[in-house]
Amino acid sequence: MPSAAASAILGGMPDAADLRVLRSDGQTWIFAGKIALFLFADGDAAMRNIAVAALRRIGFPGTQVAAALGLTTNYVATLHQRAQRDGTAGLVRPRGRPRTVTEEDWQRARAWRGEGVRDAEIARRLGVQQSTVLRKLGPAQVQGELALEDSAAEPVPAVAAGREDQPRQPLRLLPRPEPGVVPPGFAGSPGPAEGTRVFSRYAGAMLLHAYPGLAGEILPAAAGGQVREAALLSAVSTCFALGAATAEQVKHLAPAEAGPLAGLAVLPSLRTLRPRLAAIADAAGPLELQAAFAQAMLAATPETSGVYYVDDHFVPYAGAKPVGKGWNNKRGRAERGRADTHVTTADGRAVCFVTGEPSGLSVTLPKALAELKKAVPPGTPVMLGFDRGGAYPAVVAHCRENNVHWVTYRRAPLAVPAMLPVLTTITVNGKTRTIAWAEETVQLKDYGDARQLTLFEHGRVVLQVLTSDSEACPAALLGWLKSRWREENYLKYASENYGIDKICDYLADIETNTKIIDNPARKNANAAVREAEKTLAAAERGLAVLLADLSIAPAAKNARLIPAAEREIAAARRQLSTAKKARDAIPAKLPANQIDPQAQVALLRTGRRGLQMVLRLLAHNAEHWLSGQLNAYLRDDDEYRAITRETIIRGTAGSIAFTPETVTVTLQRPAEPRVARALALLIDQVNATPPQMPGDTRPVTYQLTANLTI
Repeated sequence: MPSAAASAILGGMPDAADLRVLRSDGQTWIFAGKIALFLFADGDAAMRNIAVAALRRIGFPGTQVAAALGLTTNYVATLHQRAQRDGTAGLVRPRGRPRTVTEEDWQRARAWRGEGVRDAEIARRLGVQQSTVLRKLGPAQVQGELALEDSAAEPVPAVAAGREDQPRQPLRLLPRPEPGVVPPGFAGSPGPAEGTRVFSRYAGAMLLHAYPGLAGEILPAAAGGQVREAALLSAVSTCFALGAATAEQVKHLAPAEAGPLAGLAVLPSLRTLRPRLAAIADAAGPLELQAAFAQAMLAATPETSGVYYVDDHFVPYAGAKPVGKGWNNKRGRAERGRADTHVTTADGRAVCFVTGEPSGLSVTLPKALAELKKAVPPGTPVMLGFDRGGAYPAVVAHCRENNVHWVTYRRAPLAVPAMLPVLTTITVNGKTRTIAWAEETVQLKDYGDARQLTLFEHGRVVLQVLTSDSEACPAALLGWLKSRWREENYLKYASENYGIDKICDYLADIETNTKIIDNPARKNANAAVREAEKTLAAAERGLAVLLADLSIAPAAKNARLIPAAEREIAAARRQLSTAKKARDAIPAKLPANQIDPQAQVALLRTGRRGLQMVLRLLAHNAEHWLSGQLNAYLRDDDEYRAITRETIIRGTAGSIAFTPETVTVTLQRPAEPRVARALALLIDQVNATPPQMPGDTRPVTYQLTANLTI
């Protein structure tokens, strides 16, 4: 029977209508009940295929369509898939003899397969079916595992699982190599052979190497100065930029086309990738790696405003281990997971982060601020911007102790302003507007004096800003807090496109849970106190009712009823006093293992997650920088990030030519003229100072071409 969707589309069609086919006078009629849907000639296969695809799209089951038209279920499914993928072009096959493939073409195909090109891509280049390639060349050989050690450099020392306390060498940023100079430990190249030209459908991602903080800094430092490991980390970061949310999803990319993006001949398989990433992470150390990342990001593009935004981000955990719980703002309830505290610049670039068990900003801010102060140049003024979650005395007091300014929204309820509003005209993004604001000094509990700005709209208070900076322009303070939404956008898009919410490693240490939690015995004691208070209140109300009751004789009241009520009240008061003393003797909070001796908690490893987070955030920052440079020519403030990510990084094919002196990337020109023009101007800008791939001394240059020939 047709689905509800089909019944809704075909108005008036009865629910019990069936699909029938009638052939008469060389014509084929297709009916749904009494309604004629299609009419075409018997021999018109193209119209039949279109009718099949249309019937499937409006909800008729494939088995019913196949039975009515005399086709197989598999063929109906094939037509349906072609229509979804290619439209009507996939339903009407070109007529005529297929293309003749010469023996020279098959020789080229064997060479392509030897380079790791998939059979589907070979079939596309030759214009034949994939089954033809398989029949002619035979089954492809399974990719072998790459060696875990680099023949030209010493292997990364692996730390045994569960031993993150092993001594490590301090992580330091390596200087950017000069062209033609091979730094120590970087002899040899794991990439394609010199003089080769490799096709890649992901060639647009080669533009990520233009980010100043990518080549010659954080990745070679994290790899311990080894060229193969640096290229591997660059490849994984590029895969994250291509849409692989996890390391496991890397397998969905073509290895022979993704590997050359980082100078590798072929992207390693998961059986090789996982242990090598784990070895690099265990050797580098999470704290040193995160500090080096923050230093490299600020060295690449310094933050001149001195404004940084801090926010917590809850990462849910769906596994079976006893992970601690935290508050998930997205779902409005407590869930198991971990919390990351991210610090971004005023323009939305990631600088540093800390990760751990779910907790408040008052607990995680000291660690994040310590990392930030290590990364910024000494003596540079710093201002931290928070949302309302940061408007706590403990948070702002810690900022004052570290000589850091802060700005945040006041938590509700808003205070009544003591000053009259002032009208000011400001210009934002070329637009002039008038704002009404009032300024005063207020007292914050457990903190002291703070500056308060009250913003008025239509004669009403809409928000209040608290800050420790008494000299900054009010309009600038309001602008900084408005720009705090860039932190929210960063968390949103980094979660959707770079997988910062994904689990990076399944290892965890199961330990005794010593976290301080609410004592259930205290809750029971509080309940007993409340019951005693209710009993006392009921007894007192009973005495008042008794005294006001005129139907009872005064003698009976004085002799018997009032003394009994007073005795009941006295007993209720003694019961309440006893309940309070018992409650006060019970601590409100205790370690979880004292309440439940079997309480355990799983502590997820931070080292391997830290490495993957650095690779994800590096890809995010590279796209952020690239999109900003492109938008200088594109002038599309609404879509420039999506155009950069989907059209250029993930949607532009090309070829990569490796020579002993240079690496040349030839990109296919985008179809949209304005995007092609902006990309051409961006390439001219990048080519003025050619970038380098991590661990490689050859400059990378870019060019555009209208027709890409392979």
